[in-house]
Amino acid sequence: MRFDFHTHTVFSDGELIPSELVRRAKVLKHKAIAITDHADFSNYKELIEKTTIAKEELKKYWDDIIVIVGVELTHIPPKSIPKMAKKAKDLGAEIVVVHGETVVEPVEEKTNYYASISEDVDILAHPGFIDKEIAENLKENDIFVEITSRRGHNITNGFVANIAREFGLKTLINTDTHAPGDLIDAEFAKKVGLGAGLTNKELEKTLLDYPKELLKRI
Repeated sequence: MRFDFHTHTVFSDGELIPSELVRRAKVLKHKAIAITDHADFSNYKELIEKTTIAKEELKKYWDDIIVIVGVELTHIPPKSIPKMAKKAKDLGAEIVVVHGETVVEPVEEKTNYYASISEDVDILAHPGFIDKEIAENLKENDIFVEITSRRGHNITNGFVANIAREFGLKTLINTDTHAPGDLIDAEFAKKVGLGAGLTNKELEKTLLDYPKELLKRI
């Protein structure tokens, strides 16, 4: 069983239409997949509407996989994150991901902070280096942190795993899929987790318990 809460389609900078993305996820035995295209003020309404249409049509035919409507708030002004996350939820987004302060992109400082204080953010993706204040906020607001298989973003996976362990944060292994080859099966997800330094017990929570918990929230 596999869960992935961070993927992209042709609606932003991905290569796949929703149907092919979901079909490929089915082949890799995914239980659930979230479509979380890059969003800002200009396109979040359109993304939620299009992804909702895709979800409603696909579930008529494929009832063995859960498609989740989401957005990834990307490179937006940090102070706007809480308001944008609420707007996205109010419009129908089932999950809100924030593009965290990865070390391989010029994400504005304080992005992690404003994501961590938002009640409407579900996942802080590829967060880079998380400090104590942000970790405490993430814990308080029950926001999941991402361990990623995405090249470049995964440089700080070990740091994220250690912070999660220290502060009791909930971790997910996502792919940040943009292309067909980015999706991974459960066995490869285990390798990503072990490579980040997760123990077997932490890995079980990350791959099964926490995803199920997030699904219940949705």
